[in-house]
Amino acid sequence: MVQFKILAGGFSTFIATYLFDSDANSLSINSQSETGTNPSWIVSNPNDKSILYATNENLPGDMQSLKVAEDGTITVVDTVSSAGDGPTFADVLSTGELTAMNFGSPTAAFIPLDPQDPSKFGADAIPVQFPRPQGSSNPHMSLEVNGEILIPDLGADKIWRVTKDSGEGFSLTGQIDIDAGAGPRHIAMQGDVLLTLHEKTSALTAQLIPDGPNGTTNALLANVSIVPANPPEGTKFAAAEIFVSPVSEKFPEPLIYCSNRNIGETIDPAGDTIAIFQLVGGSTGSTNGTASGTASSCKKRRHARHFPRQAEFSLELVAQVPTGLQQIRSMALGPVENGGDEFIVAGANTLGGVSVFRRVDGGRNLELVVNNQDLQNRTSFVFV
Repeated sequence: MVQFKILAGGFSTFIATYLFDSDANSLSINSQSETGTNPSWIVSNPNDKSILYATNENLPGDMQSLKVAEDGTITVVDTVSSAGDGPTFADVLSTGELTAMNFGSPTAAFIPLDPQDPSKFGADAIPVQFPRPQGSSNPHMSLEVNGEILIPDLGADKIWRVTKDSGEGFSLTGQIDIDAGAGPRHIAMQGDVLLTLHEKTSALTAQLIPDGPNGTTNALLANVSIVPANPPEGTKFAAAEIFVSPVSEKFPEPLIYCSNRNIGETIDPAGDTIAIFQLVGGSTGSTNGTASGTASSCKKRRHARHFPRQAEFSLELVAQVPTGLQQIRSMALGPVENGGDEFIVAGANTLGGVSVFRRVDGGRNLELVVNNQDLQNRTSFVFV
C-alpha cells in the first residue's frame, strides 16, 4: 500500500492534511491545523519536507514557517511581515531566501532563512519595488532561472528580472515585455524555453529568455489558447496554474499542464478543465521539465543556433480534461519517488472539494481517482 500525505492551504485559518491511499483509491482528511489567516499558498523546504512555508494573504501580509509532524499535524514556528499586501505566492531560493509575491503591492520580498535552522527566519524581508507602467503592478509568482529570479507581473504586463547583489540585497535588473492586457500570471521552464500562462487572455506562450537586461523580447515560439472548445454561454475563463511534468521511467515525455478557471456567470456542470500541451520542436522533448544549465551555456547554445527556426516550434493540445471542480486556483504533481508522479491533486476555490487524478496514456490524459467534499476553498497543495 502506498500512502501520500497532501497538505492543502486555503482561505481559512488552517492548513488541512489529507491522506491519499493509491491502492484503495481513498482520500480522507487526516487533520486540520490552525495557522495564520488565509494560508493561500504553501511550499516545502526543498531540503527538508518537514519544514513548510505559508503566505498569509492579508492586508498587510505575513509569511509563516511551520513544522510538519510525522502524523501530518502542523505547528507554527515563526512569522514575519511580507513587506506588502496580499502575498499570493512563495518559493525557496537556492541562495537561502524565501520569496513573497505581494499581489496587492508593487513589491516582491526576499526573506532570509536562518542557515542553521531554516524553519526560522533569519532577518526581516528585503523588499524590491516595481514600477507601474500600466498603472498597476500585481507580482504573482517567482521562478529562479540561471541566477535570475523571474517574476511575472499580472498588472504591469511584464516579467521582471531580479538578481541578488554581491551583498545581501536584491535588485531589479531588467524586464521581459509582455503584450498589453495579457496578464502574465505563472511561468515554468522546459529546457531553455520559457512558458508563460496569461490570466487575462487565457493563453499559453513559449519563448526563449532574451539576453538582459531591459525591454528586449525574443519573438514568441508559440502562442495558443487554453480555453476548452465550445464552452457554455456565460462562461469566462482566467488561466491559473502551470507546471511541466518531470521525466521519469514511467513518464518519459515532459508535458505541460494548465488549469482553467471559469469565473463567469454560468457554471459548467463538467467543471473547469486541465489543459495538457506538448511543446514540439528543438531538443525540448528530452528535457526534464526544469530550469537547468548555466546562463553562459544557455547563451552559447542560442548563439550557436542550437534551436531550430521559430516556425518549427509549436504548442500542441493533447487533451482538455473536465475536472468537476469550480475555479481551480492551483494543482500539484506528486513526487517521482514511490510513483507519486502518477497523480495530480487539484482543488476548487468555490465548489467541488479536492480531487486526485491519475495520469494515463503516458500522462497525455487524466482520469478521476477520488474526490473529497469535506472542505471547499483549497487553493494550494504540497505532497509530503
